[in-house]
Order: sequence, then C-alpha cells, then structure tokens
Amino acid sequence: MSGARLSALPAVTPAPDLPGWDPRWSRLVEAVDHEGRVRTWHVLDTAPEGGDAIGTLLCVHGNPTWSYLWRGLAAAASAVQLGWRVVAVDQLEMGFSERTGVVRRLGDRVQDLSGLVDALDLAGPVVAVGHDWGGIVVSGWAATELGRPVGRHGGGSRIRLAGLVVANTAASWPADAGAPGVLSAVLAPGVRRLVTSRSDAFLRTTLALPRPALPPAVKAAYRSPYGTVAERAGIDAFVADVPVGAAHPSRPALDEVSAGLDRLAAAGVPTFVAWGPRDPVFGEWFLRDWRARVPHADVHRFAGASHLVPEDPVFADVVLRWLDARVLHPTAPNPTAPNPTVADADDAPVAESPRLWAALGERAGDPRVAGEPAVVEMPTGRAVGGAPRTTTWAELDRRTRELAAGFVLQGVQPGQRVSLLVPPGADLTAALYALLRIGAVAVVADAGLGVRGLSRAVTGAGVDWVVGVPKALLAARALRWPGRRVGVRDLPEVARAGAARLAAGFELPPEPAADAEAAVLFTSGSTGPAKGVVYTHGQLSQLARAMGAVIRIGPGQPLVSAFAPFALFGPALGATCVVPAMDVTKPATLTAAALADAVAAAGATSAFLSPAAVVNVLATAGDLTPAQRSALAEVRTLLSAGAPVPTPLLERVRELMPLADPRTPYGATEVLPATDVNLSDILEAGAGEGICVGRPVEGVTVAVAPLDSDGRAGTDLVTTPGIVGEVVVGGEHVKDHYDQLWATQAASVDVRPSPTLLGSVRAGRWHRTGDVGHLDDRGRVWIEGRLAHVVTTADEVVTPVGVEQCAETVPGIARAALVGIGPRAARQLVVVAEADTAVVATVKRTTVADPQLSQAVRTATGRNLVAVLLVPALPTDVRHNSKIDRAKVSAWAERVLAGERAGALA
Repeated sequence: MSGARLSALPAVTPAPDLPGWDPRWSRLVEAVDHEGRVRTWHVLDTAPEGGDAIGTLLCVHGNPTWSYLWRGLAAAASAVQLGWRVVAVDQLEMGFSERTGVVRRLGDRVQDLSGLVDALDLAGPVVAVGHDWGGIVVSGWAATELGRPVGRHGGGSRIRLAGLVVANTAASWPADAGAPGVLSAVLAPGVRRLVTSRSDAFLRTTLALPRPALPPAVKAAYRSPYGTVAERAGIDAFVADVPVGAAHPSRPALDEVSAGLDRLAAAGVPTFVAWGPRDPVFGEWFLRDWRARVPHADVHRFAGASHLVPEDPVFADVVLRWLDARVLHPTAPNPTAPNPTVADADDAPVAESPRLWAALGERAGDPRVAGEPAVVEMPTGRAVGGAPRTTTWAELDRRTRELAAGFVLQGVQPGQRVSLLVPPGADLTAALYALLRIGAVAVVADAGLGVRGLSRAVTGAGVDWVVGVPKALLAARALRWPGRRVGVRDLPEVARAGAARLAAGFELPPEPAADAEAAVLFTSGSTGPAKGVVYTHGQLSQLARAMGAVIRIGPGQPLVSAFAPFALFGPALGATCVVPAMDVTKPATLTAAALADAVAAAGATSAFLSPAAVVNVLATAGDLTPAQRSALAEVRTLLSAGAPVPTPLLERVRELMPLADPRTPYGATEVLPATDVNLSDILEAGAGEGICVGRPVEGVTVAVAPLDSDGRAGTDLVTTPGIVGEVVVGGEHVKDHYDQLWATQAASVDVRPSPTLLGSVRAGRWHRTGDVGHLDDRGRVWIEGRLAHVVTTADEVVTPVGVEQCAETVPGIARAALVGIGPRAARQLVVVAEADTAVVATVKRTTVADPQLSQAVRTATGRNLVAVLLVPALPTDVRHNSKIDRAKVSAWAERVLAGERAGALA
C-alpha cells in the first residue's frame, strides 16, 4: 500500500558509453510527487532547452525497463532538422530515478507523472507515448490532461494533447480475470520476490524475448540500473501492483484509466497502437480491447516482434511517419482508412456491382435453371471413382438463406469476423455467402500457409468465430485461437434451425452497405508473413466481375477451379463451379485425369489452375483415357495465375487442350486481375526483359515508380515505355486496406500520380505491388522480378527475371534464381539453379556447376557471374509452389560461398 517503505537511493545519471545512448540526453529533474514531496527523476531529453521542436513526445517505459527503451525513437527524432523533442522518463523507483522508499500504486504514478510534466514546463503539442504498464500510466495522464483547460489562467495548461501512441499495453482488464499471460506464474505464492528483486530472473527473461536477440551490450545496458536487490525493489513493487481481482488497491485507478480512454476516443484524439504479436503477457485479447475501445485507432502489427516492440528496427520510423500523417497533417487522407479515392475526370459514378449472393436467388428463381448444378464436388480419397456431389442452384440458395438465419440465431453479428476453414465446395460457398449476407466479415486464409502461418493469420485477424472441419477445430483448441467454434458437421443443424425460424416469419438483417467490410483475404506469405487484405462488399463484387470477364465464365459457362479462393466466385457470376479431386493445400497434386473428370462432370468450358498444377497435369497426361482426352479438348479457356508460367508450358497446354485459350492474368491478392494476356499475345510480344503479362484489364491503369541508382522506387508515377520501376496498379477493384498494418498500407498507397493518371483511375485507388517491371511501346506490362530481389552492385541495378530467363535457355538448367552476395561496393552476382536431369546428372546436394556449364550460363546471361551453383530444388511459396524465395537463396548462397555450413536450401 502507498506509504510502505522500501530502500531509498538517490537519482543518478547512466554511464555515458551505453550503446545507442547519447549522454547529452541525460538530465535530473526535481518534481513534486503525489505525496507533495520533491523527488528527483532521471529523464532522457533530446532538447532540454526547448529549441525549435515541432512538439514533444512524452514517453513512459514499463516494467522492468527504463528510458533506454526509447533511445531509437530519440535518435530518429533528433536526426530531423525540425523534429520532435523526446522526453522519456525513468519512473520513480525505476531506472536511474530516485528510489524513494515508497510503494507507488497506479494512481500514484499517474499523479507523479503530472507533477513531472508541470516541472518540465512543457508547452504546445504533446503526444503521450507508452509501453507495457507505462502505457497505462501515460494513458491516465493523457485522459487527465484532456480535461484541463488550455492556458495559464485559472490553473490551465500550456499543453495541447495532440495524440496517443501505445505499444503492448492494456486499455483495461476484467476484474474477474486472473493475471494476464505468464504473470500468473510470477504472481504465484513464493515466486514474485524471488524472480523480481532477489534475483534478476524477471528482467533477464524480459530481455530474452526479442527476436532477433538483443546484443549482449544492449541487454547489459538495460540491466545497468538494476544491479542490486535494493535497485530492483521497484520491479517487484510494479509486479505486485498488477490489478488482479476486484479488490486490488489499483483496480479503481485502472478503471479510471479505461474510462479516460473512452473519453479520449470520444474526443477523437489521434491514436496509434503498435503491437508485437508474440507477447507472452499482453496477448491478442488486449489488442482486440484497444480496437473496440478506440475504434478510430490506427494499428500496426510488427511481424515477429514480441513484448519489447520499441526494439523493433522499424518502430521509430513507423511512429514518426504516423505522427507526420495523423498528427502534423491530420487533414491529409488517412492511408489506412478505406483506400483514398479521387473521382475520375468526368466525375461519373462508379457502377455498383450486384452482391455476391444475388446470383443465387436469380438462378434459383428461374425454373429453367433452378435444378441445374451450382457446385459439383469430385470425390476424393476412398470415394474416388464414385459419383460427384452435386448441389443445385435452388439448393444452394436455400442453404445460404437458412445458414444466414441460423448464424444469426447462433449469435453472429454484423461486423464480427468469422474464420472459414472449410475445403472448397457447397458447404464453404453457402457458409461464405450466408455470412456475407448478414454483414459478418469472412476471414479466408489458405491451409497451405501451414499450421504456424494459419494460426498467425487467424489469431492476428482477431476472429470472433471459427467455422471449420474437425481438424481445423482441433487446431483451434490446441493453439488457443480466439472465437467461438462451429464445426462443418454442425452446419446442417444450424441450417435446420434457420429454416424453422424463416418459416416462422423471421426476416434476415438488412443487406450490408457497399462500403462495409466484407472479407479479409490473406496473401500467400511468399513475400513475408501473410498479410490480411480487407475488401468491402462493393470492392468484392467488383473483383468478382473483373475476374468473370477474364475467366470468361457466367451462366452456361461452368468453371473448374483448382485454386481454392476462386472456387467461390463461380456461383457469384451465375456459373457452375466444379471442385476437382485434389489436395487444395498442395496444387501440384492435381492430375490430368482428375482435371478431365472434373471438366466432364459439368461440361466445363473454363479451368483455373495454379502454375504448379499445370506442371503436374502435363506430367500426368500420359495416363489419360481417350474419353478424358476428349473432355479436355472441349475446354475453351485455361487460366493460370499466381506466378509466372513459362511459354513452353503454355504451348504444351494447347497440345492437350487444342481449343483452349491459355491465359495468365497478372495480379495479387490486393488487386486481381490487373492485366491479362494469352499465349498468342505472348508469342507476338516475343523475347524481352522479363515476363510479358499483357495489357491492363478494363477499369485498371498500370504505371511504374522509377528505380533510382540504389534500386529504390520513388513516388512519382510514369507510363513512359522502357522505364524500369515498381509496378503500381490503380483501379476500382483494388483492395480497401491491409488489416492492422498501418505502415504497410501507408507505403502501399504512397504515390504521386499525374493529373492524367488520376483521371484514368475510376474510384482512384492505387496499390504498389512490390514487383518491378516496365511498359513497352504497345502498352504491355513486363514483370522483371520483385523489388526486394533487385540486386544493386557498385556499377548497376539488376532485375532478376531477365537474367534467369537467359540462364534457363542453357541446356542443363531447368530453373534459375539470380541473387547478389557481399556488401554493396563489392557485390557479386550468383546464379543458383535446379539442373535439368535430362541433360545433366541428378543433383542430390549442392554442387558447383562444371566449368563448361558455368561458362555457358555466363555467356547466355551476359553477366560476369562469380558462381553457378546447382541444387536439388529451389525454395518456393506455399500457395502456388512456384514463386522462388530469392531472399532465402541469397542468404544461403552467401554462407555457401563463404565456406560456412549452409544446410539444405529447400
């Protein structure tokens, strides 16, 4: 309790040689605490004289750190000529501030901070910044400051509260809940003092959380003010003050902080929530609470970060960018609000497409087609060879309406997020359309992401419900995914309950608005952790319409989809969708026979395959029966997307499907399709630097942001032929925003299109794809690789795909990856390749290509390659099994050529 005595120690300044620390930042400040006594604080202050700062960042650390936590933010802010002043405090009893001998409760600490701020005589815009329990303290101060009048007269403040930045902290905590996360173990009887003050176990454990690990010298700097039991007493007192239970002395103070945050939210104070997803204390519940309590808050999840998220290498940059966008320039478009729009030249409204479920009712209401198949599922496993499962339009429409009513009865509400972990087929289609119809937000992530990737996606999305097969629900329980669970085996009962309610006159909720969130679709994870891409109902309908135009499907034009997400669009366009017999998590399991059987089952005229599926279909074509060959001969359109498809492969497809028009639309989860191209177009374009992906589809504009001499893309957009840059796509079916990735979203729309380009993009939405390429003089787009894979040497900027294509023309090279090794000034080019076993011997382990083959590759590429390495297989993405992970290849090649043990590559 307040007033209890601990050891008293004076405030001091830290050693001047701590890594990343500027000794000029240290100052000791006297201020009156909550007891009315003068105490001495150690404060990090980047501008102790005030200077010409544009405002102040008041930063408060948590337990068991100190102001050293904010050194990165202080350094970044100081590097700007007219930047923010950073004032980071060491709380009393912590860091290098005075050990007063007083046990301080949460409410005391809020008052103590107010006294310090008064002593510092801060003025002008102040942004409150806090981490861990420091986030709670500074939030309490901010709420108090919000209620104070501005101005010195009448006891007012010279401060204007300009914003709130919090990182891995609490907005509230239920009074009936136990201690959060691992704190429950720390608070166990006989444990707390042992690990917090009598030893430094609690401190060392906290410092062991970041990945990559903190350098030893940085860990030592964090420990420097906590070398003795007396110095660590504040750590113990802080843990003891965690308000667990309704009777805890700090419970009223925590409730007051929570109420204060409600007032901050109501006042619209700009708020940024930075989150490390791997925190063992402040887990996903806390982030969901922040999002619910402060709905307008911008959120950024730092992939891979744990509790000490301010230690993330990009934390300071992200915070400063947010301050610039949301505090200094609040009237500018918010990059993470629904994608900024600019009307087109004649201000013509963008036509609203019908909602995805509308076609079901139309087809079911037409007696001529109501009994025709809407979804056909080919038998798998032991059922192979049996009859397909067929669901008619009338059945699908009825099941969708019944499930919609049933989900409402279950308690699913508009805006709630529902993870769908159901294989493609009628069950998934009906469940998805039902959820969309009642305004729920569908969360769709490929099982191909693997258990860890899928768990990260579902947990990060903050789902309220999980609908899945037994295996998925088992994983949900074992991995403690959030949300209530509904098994796919329970869907018939949910539908029956809904049917009974509809029969009794129940009406479904009003249809969601066009700008309401409809779905969170996760990317493949081939370019980093999978990202959630948010689409509104209007955008999802526009996406379906654009895909239908490219795939050439609609009523009377059935589609075989071997790519799970697009199995859902067929019914929305009035087309029968056929799901072939295959493992949807492994595209390469689709055989030619399975494809032919799926085509024959519904007389499909179109097929959508991933590149890996195309490869296996051609590899197994020798097993086809005459009847199966005849079925494939009726296919008119074959689409393959997600990764480049070599032209020879498409030519072989035409041999198997002579009437087919092989097409390879280009796009991404964020905008699909962006361009379209068929085999004839590719052959007409001929060889070039990169892969020709055709011309933009209707409603889409493609431009490039030119690369500079360092291989970085700018923000100006051009459509000049031959200019190499990052490919930027604009159009009405571009994503709305990334989910809880403020910085990623901001970067993805950071472009400056010319007035002409602005006028060409209906609805004005833009997306930086992360691909590099160019446009030719006929308006065709050529992709030359990923921006992150561009190799910059001392002499040039090299995009990888063109070099790889040349390497792959050499007999003996099946597939190649170009990477760079070494520092920029001495960077060398390396080709790592899979061998063509029809020409060279099978490669069972890493091998340096023989001199003749190496020279042939150098000649073909025109590059002075330092090495040509042969490997059994190159690493590829999990969704398409096609995109080469060049970053992994580069790091591996660096180790190999340095003589280190590198292990297997794939």
